[in-house]
Amino acid sequence: MERTYTEHLSHRLATIRDRIEAGMDRREFLRTLVTGGYGIGVAGLLGVDDFLAADNGEVPIVTAFVRPDPDDPWSLEKRTKYVPAEWYATVQKAFELNELLARTAFTGYLGSAVVPGSYDSATASVSVGISSDAGSIREALDGLADDVSIDIETIIDIDDIEQGPENLDPRLANSITNDAVPTGIACETANSLATLGPTLYDPDTERELFVTAEHAFQGGAEAHSDELLLPLENDDSIELGTVDRAHPAEDVVAIEPYGTVEPSDKVDTPSTARVRGQFTRLGLADLVARDAELEKVGAVTGHTVGKIQGIDAVTCFTDDFCRYGQIRWGGEMDLTDGDSGSVSFHSDPEGEDDEVLIAGFNNARTWWPGQSYVWGVGAYKITEEHGYYF
Repeated sequence: MERTYTEHLSHRLATIRDRIEAGMDRREFLRTLVTGGYGIGVAGLLGVDDFLAADNGEVPIVTAFVRPDPDDPWSLEKRTKYVPAEWYATVQKAFELNELLARTAFTGYLGSAVVPGSYDSATASVSVGISSDAGSIREALDGLADDVSIDIETIIDIDDIEQGPENLDPRLANSITNDAVPTGIACETANSLATLGPTLYDPDTERELFVTAEHAFQGGAEAHSDELLLPLENDDSIELGTVDRAHPAEDVVAIEPYGTVEPSDKVDTPSTARVRGQFTRLGLADLVARDAELEKVGAVTGHTVGKIQGIDAVTCFTDDFCRYGQIRWGGEMDLTDGDSGSVSFHSDPEGEDDEVLIAGFNNARTWWPGQSYVWGVGAYKITEEHGYYF
């Protein structure tokens, strides 16, 4: 008798479980999942038991890494939720298509981003930006889609960068509480103004670091110092620390504190919030599926809120390399000169009212007609590439 889909699925799960109990190693287990049509990411992140325990029609995903004890920065735990399997499969296909486009880097490719649909729709799309000399590539791209819709937009005049306001009026620190500096206020390099981010944790060395935008330390001959300063309202300043490691591709720089003052997990929002952890890539997809918004506090534009426009994005608009793992959100007015280094965040869905999870790190905004968003690297990408977390 022919098995139903549910019976077939149960048989495959039972077979995998039996093989695990017989001493199957991890590599063999993952290979079995691939050939069986399962997602490696789910099994690898959640572990065998959680993966096999998924109800029919739903799969578990890791949405965030959160500190159960907010006073213990090294106590990260995975937070999971169950989502529709069809939605998960479509989003995974969109991630794979986006990665393929980035690897192919066809002539005229300027970037792309994944846009998950709602859970009810079980859809996802990939937004692709091309230059005016890219030619007719829609048919070729559509052939790669595999149930994922592709939105193509021609971008012009990207070389004409609009400058930010000449007269900045940044938010400066007026006092230091408990020898810690809250995020969202201005910091200064030898030649630039930026925004100070929340504590960046290095689990390899168990150090707590300051963080801001790496491009704040660039600027030619004038950029002769790698020291980060905290300007105060009384025209004085505090020496925060010096560059420990710089990561141009992510536009992130980690600052080793001098010890005079320490970094803080407090975000200087209108009500002051505390960072409890950070979202994963699928956690960001979950936010998009629920039509959630992100917030940020910049040294110049202050507190703003905006819709997420794309995740796992690739941006090739600047420099001679592409940036990966980006988030697109809000509008171009949500970021200006001096706001780079701020973080995007969302309230912790399972935390207290004053607790937030970090989504990403803000670096730039659109300056060309037709598109309007802030972009910056996702927190998950910083962790994947360099091990840091917020």
